[in-house]
Amino acid sequence: MKGKGLIIGIIAVLLLLVVPLFSSYNTLVGLEEQVNNRWSQIENQLARRADLIPNLVETVKGYAQHEEAIFTEIADARSRLAGAGSMTERMEAENQLTGALSRLLAIAENYPNLKADANFRQLQDELAGTENRIAVARKDYNDAVTNFNSRIRRFPTVLFAGLMGFELKVYFEAPESARQAPTVDFSTD
Repeated sequence: MKGKGLIIGIIAVLLLLVVPLFSSYNTLVGLEEQVNNRWSQIENQLARRADLIPNLVETVKGYAQHEEAIFTEIADARSRLAGAGSMTERMEAENQLTGALSRLLAIAENYPNLKADANFRQLQDELAGTENRIAVARKDYNDAVTNFNSRIRRFPTVLFAGLMGFELKVYFEAPESARQAPTVDFSTD
């Protein structure tokens, strides 16, 4: 009888240790899936933007044929984005493309006929809407990363998270160029 009570006690202690472990593991799986889902939302919006870019470039080319450097820069950025393997490479390439698009739109300011073109305005509006969706998707992704990273760094989860293959996720950060205020020139040359 005494041996049976000891076995029940050992089983109870093991359950008290194992059940929270399973619960924490399942929570981490759910949080990691949220991070993955949020990342896929960013990729969906980036794909939408990538579909708009060729039309925008062709429209601008019609008016600004001597601005070849920006067209090359956009093509290079799109190629780099398409060839990006890791999440970090993808983020860097996306930031490069964002900068190139900003320069393309700044060049468009020099062409009043282009700014008046209905197709260009529609593409510009669609691009602005997509950029807003990307910003929201980035925020949602970073929020999910915060939740996940916070969970795997808390005690007692920190003791086993690494052993079970959970690693800190990378935040989606703005490029250096986005941290500086743009120069606005209203002079009429």
